[in-house]
Amino acid sequence: MILALVLVACGRPSAGAATHVRIAVGGQAQFLYLPTTLAAQLGYYRDEGLDVSIDDFSGGAQALEALLGGSADVVSGFYDHTIQLAADGKSLTAFVSMLRYPGLVLAVSPQASKPISRISDLKGARVGITAPGSSTQMIVTYLLNKVGLSASDVSFVGIGTAATAVAAIEHGSVDAGMLAEPTFTEIERRSGRLWLLADLRGAQGVREAFGTAAYPGAVLYSRSDWVAAHPGIAGKLARAIVRTLDWMQHHTPQQIADRMPPQFRGGDESLYVEALTHVMPMFSPDGLMPADGAQAVESLLAFSLPKVRQAHVDLSRTYTNRFVAAAAPAQPAASRP
Repeated sequence: MILALVLVACGRPSAGAATHVRIAVGGQAQFLYLPTTLAAQLGYYRDEGLDVSIDDFSGGAQALEALLGGSADVVSGFYDHTIQLAADGKSLTAFVSMLRYPGLVLAVSPQASKPISRISDLKGARVGITAPGSSTQMIVTYLLNKVGLSASDVSFVGIGTAATAVAAIEHGSVDAGMLAEPTFTEIERRSGRLWLLADLRGAQGVREAFGTAAYPGAVLYSRSDWVAAHPGIAGKLARAIVRTLDWMQHHTPQQIADRMPPQFRGGDESLYVEALTHVMPMFSPDGLMPADGAQAVESLLAFSLPKVRQAHVDLSRTYTNRFVAAAAPAQPAASRP
């Protein structure tokens, strides 16, 4: 069920009627997409004359479907979708990057049906992903391929995010799962330390998994024809996110948590702050898509997906930095609240 959440944030009123923009998110409560929500809480969309509504979906694949189906203008989702769609002959453009690392962990359930200590042990296992066709499934598929397994060697199970993911891991509905924060920290608080097969929250884990120092995750993207037809709106969205990322660089996890909607923080704010502390390195400091990062994502997809390998995707058509390059913070960091 789609949860339509219209975020009305405080901030300077803009001249004239605000332009309505619909953003689809594949799991809004995950820290992967925190800048999308925080920008509204800080009033940065409103500063740009935008009235942003956020529709929350169970995974990135569903958010993408909303975009392609016309019920969303923009997706807050993983960059890899732009490359996968390019291989299918469809053109999407990412126009501001929020994460420099995926921010995910592949964790073993304490109730796993068999001993699992390395990725090769997943053969025959049930592996939790946010939703079928999501970026979490693509990353697990790559990790399996690296050790000589294929996607058909496991059973993928959509476990969503937040409470449904917690239940699936705790009750052993899956043997392992690809989790985001704050879900992972919540499970560890309740069940004890989990065994990790991959930790993609920081540079070291990303390098161990992918052999690269950069692997961009969440971005704002849309259909390329929409971006071309609405450069002003794309630029305003990019500027709001860049301001948000800059604000985050100069504030503590506690200060960031204080700005987020109460329903996202849950009943234990200390857990929320602890989890946010774990993933602060994953947030981009400037919103730019690094060329080597885009190449790393394409290489991973080509390794795992024949359609990408055979398509020879032109990466320059899957993202642009032109809006971010024009989006300098509005005021010095020291003077921002």
